[in-house]
Amino acid sequence: MRFKTAVALVLLGLLTLLAGIGQKTIWAPSETFTASAPADAAEAPLTVIDQNLRTAQGGTVKIKIEGDGNFMLAAGRPDDVDAWVGPTAHNTITGVSEDNKSLQVEHADGDATAPNPSGSDLWVSTENASGELEYSWTPPADGEWSLLLASDGTKPAPSSISMTFPNDTSTPWAIPLMVIGGLLILAGIALVVLSARKRDGEGNGTGSLFARRARAKAEARSASRLGMVSGGMVTAAVTALVVAGTGVAANAATTPAPAPESASPEAAQAAAPVLLDAQFRRILEQVSSTADAGDAAKDAAKLAERVAGTELEVRTQNYKIRSQVGTYEARMPVRSTKLLTTVVTSDRSWPRSVLAVTQGDGNVVPQLLTLVQPSPRENYKLTETTPLQPGTTFPAIGRNGTDTLAANDKSGLLYSGEEALAGLADRLTNSESSFKDKLVEGASSPYIADTLSYQAEVVKSGENGNFSFTHKVVPESTVVFRTADGGALVLGRINFGFDGTPKASGDKLTIGDDAAALAGGKETTTGMVLNFAESMAVYVPPAGSTDPIKLVAATRGLVGASFK
Repeated sequence: MRFKTAVALVLLGLLTLLAGIGQKTIWAPSETFTASAPADAAEAPLTVIDQNLRTAQGGTVKIKIEGDGNFMLAAGRPDDVDAWVGPTAHNTITGVSEDNKSLQVEHADGDATAPNPSGSDLWVSTENASGELEYSWTPPADGEWSLLLASDGTKPAPSSISMTFPNDTSTPWAIPLMVIGGLLILAGIALVVLSARKRDGEGNGTGSLFARRARAKAEARSASRLGMVSGGMVTAAVTALVVAGTGVAANAATTPAPAPESASPEAAQAAAPVLLDAQFRRILEQVSSTADAGDAAKDAAKLAERVAGTELEVRTQNYKIRSQVGTYEARMPVRSTKLLTTVVTSDRSWPRSVLAVTQGDGNVVPQLLTLVQPSPRENYKLTETTPLQPGTTFPAIGRNGTDTLAANDKSGLLYSGEEALAGLADRLTNSESSFKDKLVEGASSPYIADTLSYQAEVVKSGENGNFSFTHKVVPESTVVFRTADGGALVLGRINFGFDGTPKASGDKLTIGDDAAALAGGKETTTGMVLNFAESMAVYVPPAGSTDPIKLVAATRGLVGASFK
């Protein structure tokens, strides 16, 4: 009976050992698996690849796309991708089937076409392909990233998509099975040895009764010891089997939980800056190139793609004046080189505003550039260029994204954005303004003194006319960025109006050549109006500070001249 048990243990051990070895060799799982989009998925002009697929299995995901003609694959923040897709019909690849063979695709109905997504400022990177694309999906920065696949927005996006994921190659049963198999084999061998000794003892029938009894006792003690060893081996094997069987569960139960994060993925995404450095530099280069083309040709139509708002208005009139007055000064050039600093909002709603301070070729002093993206499907456009005031220090603002505040939001500030600009406008209008002592003036802010001096000189020298001046804030232009010290940088436009009326009938008023180019003449007996756009930037201290408001950057450009 012992011999049969021993043989059974050895055979069971061999089978168990081979099973463990097999899990490490012939039955070892593949290092990757590939899932493909179903062939019967509905057609749509856009396909979104959900960000969860990038991290679902750990490691790098490889994507293969095949399609007719040209197509593009863009990487962007999930909320940016969703905002750009908007109302357009689209497919979303959301996951992988349980058998790891198919990609799960959800279809959303909507508009049949969309603008071509190629060239959008929302994309951190874009891959263009014709016919086939193999792409390794790696994140361009921390945080969550989705992909957008499209042809040109009018044709269906490529539908032949496969994704190769890293596979779980762990074999938690392999080592326990090999250990158990080895123990079972040893237990079987021990029983064989014990059985052989027993047969030898039974075959010896000679000797005295006393000797036979002595041998019987000795063999009993030996058998007892071997039985304990054999039983111990079997017990060890059973124990190993139980431990191995519960090892996975035990590991799962005792694995430390991930360290709590300071914010949820949604909160972290919400705090992400709207542009990475690479995006910002690419946008700035395109803006600079567009401005250079318009300046060189003195053609405002060439500016339309990347210039808007105040800057488009001022440059348009500047070109018109310079076409008639050769000595009229050009606007300061827009440079992308020598980028001194950037200000990027973490407010992910639209419109989005960002700032750059540059001092390239032709910039006598550093220049503050304001760029605005009105909506997801529109690109950033240059809306203001404002030279920094001589001797001023640009306030420190976090490079990884900062808050933007509403114009009337005074939280933590000495003044709200609208209060600060209104105070500046009043000071520029009235020499005895109540804000006279609340603004830094003098050498570090010469614009205020120069403007007041110019207005006073016009009044003093205008013997034939009565003159008045107004400075009025354009409310919708105000943008407020929180600074590192809790204060704020406030930017906006002020309309500077210059009104003149003859003192007596027959008196004439004369305007300069620059204004004459816009008014259509140099003299008037009825009166005249000049309009300037003032681009301004002021620093507002945090609440509780005793420091005054500081004018950081300022300039003006003639945008209108007419006779009454």
